[in-house]
Amino acid sequence: MKERLQKLMAQANLGSRRACEDLIRQGRVRVNGKVIHLGDQADPRADIIEVDGEKLAFPEQKLYIAFNKPKYVLSDDGHKDDNRKTVRDFLPYSEHLFSAGRLDIDSEGLMVLTNDGELANRLTHPRFRHTKTYKVVVVGLPSPETLEKWQRGVTIIEEDGSSYRTAPCSVTITDGGKETTLRVIMTEGKKRQIRRVAAQLGHPVLSLIRTQIGKLGLGSLRPGEWRELEAKDLAALKTPSSDFAPAKAPRSRRPAAAKKPAGVPHKPSAPSSSKEPRRGGSRPPGRRPRRSEPKGGR
Repeated sequence: MKERLQKLMAQANLGSRRACEDLIRQGRVRVNGKVIHLGDQADPRADIIEVDGEKLAFPEQKLYIAFNKPKYVLSDDGHKDDNRKTVRDFLPYSEHLFSAGRLDIDSEGLMVLTNDGELANRLTHPRFRHTKTYKVVVVGLPSPETLEKWQRGVTIIEEDGSSYRTAPCSVTITDGGKETTLRVIMTEGKKRQIRRVAAQLGHPVLSLIRTQIGKLGLGSLRPGEWRELEAKDLAALKTPSSDFAPAKAPRSRRPAAAKKPAGVPHKPSAPSSSKEPRRGGSRPPGRRPRRSEPKGGR
């Protein structure tokens, strides 16, 4: 992203913007070997900026990009012999970017790419309970019981025989019929999780679009388009969806107490105190009997 030279020079700790403007007027600043003039712009990631023949060193600039991934585009770089398009084919950046939540090749929608590894981890790790919202179209109309089961968590069996239980999520119907549109809000995202759960419950996925990460939405981005995020976008990105209302996971039941076999006499429990229980009519020890008053009074 290109910016005015005096701003970039100030970021490189060369002085105030006014002092940097003086350096530009004096012809001491070059971009890609050419002397520049006041008002010119440059991109520190793509251009070589020199002052008095010395290349400027810039602190790492944080980059945050929202991208609307089209269907049949790979989220990662793929393999060398794979000719399919990847997300990076749509972006003009050569540096390494972390993906805050990949999407399957058959899925589409919002992705956030950044060189901020700490933020990417916070947005993707389940323990931070950050929300991602999807528009999912499935075959048939799921029953209330099926939706409740989905929301509480479903056990997925892997090919190697291992298994895991999905975390509670929020699943609501927005349009029902032969094909039903669901709004699914999750705080985790294992590989093809939504598709596997839906198929296991008898409602295969027809289409899947991620519409939001946190409260950041696609906006006006069309498939294949991207934009850099501003401060207000980052605030929305870090804010979990207010519509997230997952069902509670079922509690594990304690094993019932074993019943005694028939014919075994019941043994009374021992008294809580070591003292013998009082008998009716006996007085407590250490107390004298009360004298009876003579008849007729005093």
